[in-house]
Amino acid sequence: MERTESLEAFYREKMGVLPSEIFRKTGHFNVFTMEDYAGERPAYPMPYSRKDYYKIALIRGAHKVEYADHTYEVKQNMLMFANPQIPYNWTPAATRPTGAFCVFTEEYLKGFGNIKEYPLYQPGGTPILDITDNEVEQVMSLFDKMFKEIASEYTYKYDVLRNTVFEMVHTALKLRPALTVIDTSGSNAGDRIASLFQELLERQFPIESPVQQIRLKTAAEFADQLNVHINHLNRVLKKAMGKTTTQLISERVASEARALLKHTNWNISEIAWCLGFEDTSNFVKFFKKKSATTPQKFRV
Repeated sequence: MERTESLEAFYREKMGVLPSEIFRKTGHFNVFTMEDYAGERPAYPMPYSRKDYYKIALIRGAHKVEYADHTYEVKQNMLMFANPQIPYNWTPAATRPTGAFCVFTEEYLKGFGNIKEYPLYQPGGTPILDITDNEVEQVMSLFDKMFKEIASEYTYKYDVLRNTVFEMVHTALKLRPALTVIDTSGSNAGDRIASLFQELLERQFPIESPVQQIRLKTAAEFADQLNVHINHLNRVLKKAMGKTTTQLISERVASEARALLKHTNWNISEIAWCLGFEDTSNFVKFFKKKSATTPQKFRV
């Protein structure tokens, strides 16, 4: 798997410049047209890697997107919400992709709401939308608003742009209401525990080196970390997400296993160790149960 791409690397390698304000204490935001980004270069597959910044991209036309261990075939137009936790790449069908995208850091949104609470950025959410041409016009109007604002001399333009980022998120959720996976806006203890569990689970991924091993492997370890009884944690997660603690852990481990088998050349024992299996044969049994095939056959 490719190393995490930093925001500085994005500017240096893809844009050829490094903005002087990239290290502002208030974080960073910028918006681009796909045409300006692509220039005269032919389309090429983006390396499968995690980025250390957020991106919202509108790309017209058919695409193939690899996000975590999933592959999405976009038939019309793509609206993608990428976050620093999940590795991804995309391959455009057209040689000159058109559209627009914005990039921003988590620091940029600090104090202006928690973007991680939205389904598009939660584990199990669907961050890739296949949208119609009419929906493209709706989304593009928000990007046009960003272009106009960032070019203005208005003192508080970056505050306006923050609002537009959240407007983009809400627009996507209204276009696809079924994207909602869990409501973490409530204040009850059960919702908070479910949200904290998801955060602890996702914090261990993606695995980026064969010497990196997940620390929390069992339901009991997560319960201890959250300072709750394992039975209570199971009840909370069953109510909030419809699955037990063990089921959620094993599904996420299986997802990471498929990503590592697909996108690295590490041997099976290395992947097994990274995912908490001291015995490779136990990993093979686990993977076969979850994926209906062996790791070796999956990799072919």
